[in-house]
Amino acid sequence: MNASEEDWSNLLQRTASGLYCPAGDFYIDPWKNVPKAVITHAHSDHARFGSDRYLACHASRHLLTLRLGASIQLQTLAYGERLRVGQAQLSFHPAGHILGSAQVRIEVAGRVALVTGDYKLQPDPTCAAWEQVPCDLMVTESTFGLPVFRWPDTECVIAEIIAWWRENQNAGRPSLLYAYAVGKSQRLIAGIAQALDSPEELSTMYVHGALIGPNQAYRDTGIAIPSLASATAVASRSDDWRRALIIAPPSAQNSPWIQRFGDASDAMASGWMAIRGTRRRRALDRGFVLSDHVDWPDLMTAIDACAPREVWVTHGFSEIVARYQAELGRAAHSIETQFVGDDGDGETARTTDAETPTQDGLA
Repeated sequence: MNASEEDWSNLLQRTASGLYCPAGDFYIDPWKNVPKAVITHAHSDHARFGSDRYLACHASRHLLTLRLGASIQLQTLAYGERLRVGQAQLSFHPAGHILGSAQVRIEVAGRVALVTGDYKLQPDPTCAAWEQVPCDLMVTESTFGLPVFRWPDTECVIAEIIAWWRENQNAGRPSLLYAYAVGKSQRLIAGIAQALDSPEELSTMYVHGALIGPNQAYRDTGIAIPSLASATAVASRSDDWRRALIIAPPSAQNSPWIQRFGDASDAMASGWMAIRGTRRRRALDRGFVLSDHVDWPDLMTAIDACAPREVWVTHGFSEIVARYQAELGRAAHSIETQFVGDDGDGETARTTDAETPTQDGLA
């Protein structure tokens, strides 16, 4: 039997509810309600309400309960902690996507599958760095799986954002920066705060109300996110915003909420800003290339580092990535998914304005 004909059915199966591990009788990031759901991270296309029991990385606990509610039956594991679920051994490993994001390592009868969830290799002070996990079968995202996607250094992007903000201050215009409310916004806030000349400048940074809950979830998990005022809670005076940087989710664009800022300059931080014309189509003044997913070089690096015999590629440009991997001599297949595959998430976030291999889990 060659690699392309290898049978993985006792390890992972593709079902109508999502990826399923029959040896452990659990689903990974299911898009339907299931008895046992293993969650890679707290974005809404991966963590959905309605399953009976959830298992996730401990660092994602506050974000998951913010999104899905405190009443969910949630069990958590530290990164690297091993848990036996039925006949499978499961562990979470850092994905570097957002706070608490995890790759799911599943071992059954000596063979290992790795489900990456969403991930990135770029450094990020607000979450644990991606970890190389050797495996036999790798299920990887490919949101930005085209050679055109190559991310600049984060520090350079942060410097560009601050320079744009300074230009707007000199012109007496507020600066509106759109970024997803869970993950991207916290990364931006932390990066900008670290790069500012003076801590006093934080007093002119504000956030949309959708960021208040996620920001607090990060702080509750021990991540240093400055406590920024909600722009909604600030009294509206015409000169309040002229030096302000306001961070908001993309859903705020063209909404009545932004009218309070008057003649503001707006921008978006997204991997899609690498595509010519995206900024123009969204009628933005500026676009900054910043993504919480792997670009093409890092996607290839991650696959090579984990060295699977076979790769399943999901959402984004999955067929192109699978075809390229096959040309390199690795068994590879594109698989269907209901994941959004966008550059982040969080617009629907709820807000308020050790090894134990014999332990039984998800029982």
